[in-house]
Amino acid sequence: MLKSITGFVIKTQNYRDTHKLITLFTKELGKVTAIARGANKPNSRMVAITQPFVYGNFLTYISSGLSTIQQGEVEDSNRRIREDIIKTTYASYISELTWKTLRDREANSYLYRQLKHTMKWISDHDESMIPMMMYELKIYKIAGISPVIDSCVLCQTHKELEAFSIAEGGLVCQKCRNRDPHSVYLTPTLIKLLQMFNNVGIDQVGNISIKKSNEQTLRFILDEYYDRYGGYPLKTRKVLNQLDLL
Repeated sequence: MLKSITGFVIKTQNYRDTHKLITLFTKELGKVTAIARGANKPNSRMVAITQPFVYGNFLTYISSGLSTIQQGEVEDSNRRIREDIIKTTYASYISELTWKTLRDREANSYLYRQLKHTMKWISDHDESMIPMMMYELKIYKIAGISPVIDSCVLCQTHKELEAFSIAEGGLVCQKCRNRDPHSVYLTPTLIKLLQMFNNVGIDQVGNISIKKSNEQTLRFILDEYYDRYGGYPLKTRKVLNQLDLL
């Protein structure tokens, strides 16, 4: 079936001598992997449309096996991302997270919009850690590994929340905290930030900044949480650490 799909290139891989395997996150079909024949040839018309982070329209032959990109049109090359090592690293991280956690061909219009807004933010801003964390929490929900953030994971109370338990998978209240001596204490401000990051879309916020210490605490929690429940190691996290972004 020949179908026009719109989305982002979230992964590229050389295939044989002249082809590429391209993974797209699309509005219509979710995550789709297709072959772009000849995309590694210097003069190929497929070169521009198969670059990382490109947002475009792809005329694709969808099959039960490996699909084939017939042609494409670039809507946004996201050149500003590819020409900046920091922006590239942020975009690579959320692309790898999307590629590794989502199942194939399960469309999700909300997550698609969140990826679109997050990529736009990365392109337009120098600092993107906060929208990246907001996107991570959205994708955890879709992948079925979301932490419990709106109540105590153990007793379900909404009162006196004061720590995050990696072992239990979410926030714990004052009374339940002693059940995990390794839980991370969170101030009321941090709990509200975590809940906001979880429940609010990046398209619903303007410029947002938090204390560096608060950002580092939330980053630590998300990294430890993913390592326990995510299941797939993220190569791009090492790059973020090397650039001292995490």
